[in-house]
Amino acid sequence: MPGYLTRNIALRIGGRDYAIRALSDRQQYADPQGHAERAGISSALWCLFGQIWPSGQVLAEAMSGFDVAGKRILEIGCGLGLSSLVLQHRRADVTASDHHPLAESFLQHNAQLNRLPNVTYRDLPWEIPDARLGRFDLIIGSDVLYERNHATLLSALLQRHAKPRAEVLITDPGRGNSSVFTRALALQGYSVDEQRSRFNESDNPPFRGRLLKYQRGMAAANPA
Repeated sequence: MPGYLTRNIALRIGGRDYAIRALSDRQQYADPQGHAERAGISSALWCLFGQIWPSGQVLAEAMSGFDVAGKRILEIGCGLGLSSLVLQHRRADVTASDHHPLAESFLQHNAQLNRLPNVTYRDLPWEIPDARLGRFDLIIGSDVLYERNHATLLSALLQRHAKPRAEVLITDPGRGNSSVFTRALALQGYSVDEQRSRFNESDNPPFRGRLLKYQRGMAAANPA
């Protein structure tokens, strides 16, 4: 595609091989129509959606075995859509969302690469209510707490879009903002199960990365 370079990456998730088109490196940038600028995405942050991140792989691996039967699922900040593709392969009811102007095209291209139907997608700025989106049984995200204000934005989004009986699964590489998010969700009635996780081969215990599972209105946690 014009303006930037891409590459295909092979990943094995849940015992299945996935082909993912990603940006070739973190120096890529192209916004000829100014869409990213209008969305508030700076040139320094533009390329981040188009990378494969360890936290995204951890989330996708969790989704490969998570109990999703009968659940309406929302992925926030989907980027290249790896977790949504895993859920689409499992025939789950998943909606992917992001606010990057290229996220949808990369997501659908990756669905085609893996011979999957197109994934339902919504442009979803976290700070703007979307009454049409509805509510979900399970909301997931990888490394979505990378700015201090994201805990506040996302807790408000969950209040709008999570069902009274709901689960939230977040992978966090240890940026230090998860405690604020956990306290905000506690006020909404969620309990938390925090598991320290290895996010890459160089990680050594005690791991900084966390798999954060929040539940509301449920007697016991579902195994990932």
